[in-house]
Amino acid sequence: MKGGALSRRAAMLCQAPEFRLWLDRMRNAKYPIDIPDGTHTEEDARDFFLEACGIESRAELDHKPEAATMFYKINQAYQKYLGQRRA
Repeated sequence: MKGGALSRRAAMLCQAPEFRLWLDRMRNAKYPIDIPDGTHTEEDARDFFLEACGIESRAELDHKPEAATMFYKINQAYQKYLGQRRA
């Protein structure tokens, strides 16, 4: 896998079904629509990172401090979700 540590981590998250499920549930909580589990694809997850972090490529996560900060916030929220599911 190419790219720096953050871009590789973002790519791995996009491939993870559990992360995409988190996106489904997060969007359901944010918007008054019902998004079935399993709706978000790897491309949807990639697009989510690009939009949320204000970048055009995940590779920018390793070079733009503001984008990296947002990535860390997203990852922190996702890790919290995982912790709640395991509890």
